[in-house]
Amino acid sequence: MSTREYENRKNSLRFNGKEIQLAAKMLESLQTTIDIVYYLMEHEDEQTFVLMLVSAREMDLGTLLENEKRDTDILFEIDKEDALYVMLCQDTKVDGGYHFAQRIIRNIQEEKGKEIYCTELEIRSRHYSPKQVILKLLETFVKSKQGEQSDEIVFRSLN
Repeated sequence: MSTREYENRKNSLRFNGKEIQLAAKMLESLQTTIDIVYYLMEHEDEQTFVLMLVSAREMDLGTLLENEKRDTDILFEIDKEDALYVMLCQDTKVDGGYHFAQRIIRNIQEEKGKEIYCTELEIRSRHYSPKQVILKLLETFVKSKQGEQSDEIVFRSLN
């Protein structure tokens, strides 16, 4: 049996059905919260924030993330079955977000977690809509999985 043409498009922006369902869940869960953080950026001198999308198998990732987050961080369970979570880290810049992700990955590895994927976006301005930010986060995550970048932090900044 031959491979279908669309299965060979690793660099395509096309999402499969499951990824589109994840995008819908993420939009539903995160859009209003990002609107609020944007308001804080505009009116309360918040500088930047980081969104982290992380998954790992064979461990209780939700509990680990809940224990690691700060009071100002917001944790979202996107897909319990696939252990997929988003954490919004307010007033966080590149260095802080990257070091936090390193600590998360190290703790997942200590807990014997498998298939660890971690993508972070630093948002520096309100130039992008919440929808664009969420879809860019998912797109970066999907590409990291396609590129088999397990146990790595894939970090991007949106200006």
